Amino acid sequence: MDPIIKTNHPLQALNTFGINCKAKLYTQVRNEDGVRRLIDDGYFRKEESLILGGGSNLLFTQDFNGFVVKNAIKGIEVIAETDDFVYVQAGAGENWHEFVRYCIGQGWNGIENLSLIPGNVGASPMQNIGAYGVEIKDVFHELEAIHITTGEIHYFDQGQCEFGYRESIFKKDLKGQYLISRVTFRLSKQFSENVSYGAIQQELDQMKLSAVTADAVSRAVMNIRSSKLPDPKVLGNAGSFFKNPVVTAATVESIQKDYPEVVKYELADGNYKLAAGWLIEHAGWKGKKVGACGVHDKQALVLVNHGGAKGAEIFELSEQVLQSVKTKFGVQLEREVNIY
Repeated sequence: MDPIIKTNHPLQALNTFGINCKAKLYTQVRNEDGVRRLIDDGYFRKEESLILGGGSNLLFTQDFNGFVVKNAIKGIEVIAETDDFVYVQAGAGENWHEFVRYCIGQGWNGIENLSLIPGNVGASPMQNIGAYGVEIKDVFHELEAIHITTGEIHYFDQGQCEFGYRESIFKKDLKGQYLISRVTFRLSKQFSENVSYGAIQQELDQMKLSAVTADAVSRAVMNIRSSKLPDPKVLGNAGSFFKNPVVTAATVESIQKDYPEVVKYELADGNYKLAAGWLIEHAGWKGKKVGACGVHDKQALVLVNHGGAKGAEIFELSEQVLQSVKTKFGVQLEREVNIY
């Protein structure tokens, strides 16, 4: 069946910030044939396009004057396995957290630390999502993507994806050129706990378990995230709005003169990753409300829509936060959220 094209379609329910905006043209695709039909009909050539997943890592600052395609390709399938690993392929339209929980239920390990991250499977390699010491690149095997001009299916392995910190080639050189249709992960049949990052061990201790399992780690992560991050269904947000900046040792030394308690993580190359949330909080923004938007009172990395905020207002707030941190600490923050 051909995808149904809608005009002036509301996007408020399709972005986690809850921004009231519209798309000039909108459709939803449930399989690869639907994507090719859109390509054959020339929609991607005629209009600026946006492939929409869970709508959790973007901010609309205005109506989208182009073609929005909701990627709803589903399906989970084991495509290969060895004595130690299972290769699981998931449709890009699968909900990420539901996929994580499904894998844990099957005894497939490695992504339990990534529980409760909003969004869909297709965005996971695009963003190289990560949390609590694990990133997608650690479990990624391959993805399948459709070129939106030619309709050709291309396969990308880990090296071709050029993963970086919340980055991939799909956010840089190949941005807007492909629709990711399916992603294959290499998951372990043996559980190996990774609980040294953040407050996972502390949370596990409070849970008073007889044994640490992948399910226990997942539930601990869910408890931590729920305690710090607002539910988008209750308070519009896109999760972490800013990346943790990487700075030189000299910059850290300079900041430590006035703030010896600055939160930092030393990297292998001698540079340091700073906690953006700490910088924003100590620049005075945590819990601050500006009009209908503001900075979350429990996690300063998160900008929120208190109700009725326009995307342009939230973007302006982010500009003020960036400038404030730059002025106070000499550190240039970078947005993690995609701006449209």
